[in-house]
Amino acid sequence: MSVDLVAVAHGTADPRGLQVVHQLVRQMARLRPELPVSLGFVDVVGPALPGLVRRVMADTEHAVLVPLLLSSGYHVRVDIGAQTAQYPTRLTAAPALGPHPLLADVLADRLGNLSRTDHVVLAAAGSSDPRAQADCERTAALLHARIQRPVTVAYLAGRGRRLPAVLATTPGRLAVANYLLAPGYFSDRLHSLAAGHRVSAPLGADPRLARLALSRYDAALRGVPLAV
Repeated sequence: MSVDLVAVAHGTADPRGLQVVHQLVRQMARLRPELPVSLGFVDVVGPALPGLVRRVMADTEHAVLVPLLLSSGYHVRVDIGAQTAQYPTRLTAAPALGPHPLLADVLADRLGNLSRTDHVVLAAAGSSDPRAQADCERTAALLHARIQRPVTVAYLAGRGRRLPAVLATTPGRLAVANYLLAPGYFSDRLHSLAAGHRVSAPLGADPRLARLALSRYDAALRGVPLAV
């Protein structure tokens, strides 16, 4: 019996961002053609997660929610947590994609040649949840180990030091690592605030992210009781 995978993304009104999310989910489906895969959103656009979960759970015994989110935070704790609370024995939630060494690899690839860079600023969307901040700090540590340069986290919203302040107080030649999944409001704001600095592209629909999401599904699946 296949256990449904419900991918959970943050919505955006930007069609470029939606295209990336859909491309990523299609990659996941191509990698596991036997697996029922659907996509729901926690904000802005539909299908909204609660309605999608109701439809999926009406047709299957078990499902796994896989956040296409880079850190733990409000949407993982509240939005996804509310769904698993409704189906405590039938619906399981995987952790967020990050932190993970694969994300550091993708970030390093997006940054490219750092021969003229002394310090990297990891720019994240931000959250009011301290767990999300801890995840971003862990990602910064993984990126530091990968590129062998200092990495400082900066945020576009929420708690923690904001990007303009970090850029203004960090010495040396800087590059900004775009720690966002896709183009959209936050990525545009990042480029505006970091004008004059080299900014990498968002992570995008990288095949490594699709494989990471599926590995999160597989790990969560080990706790799902399957019918025999």
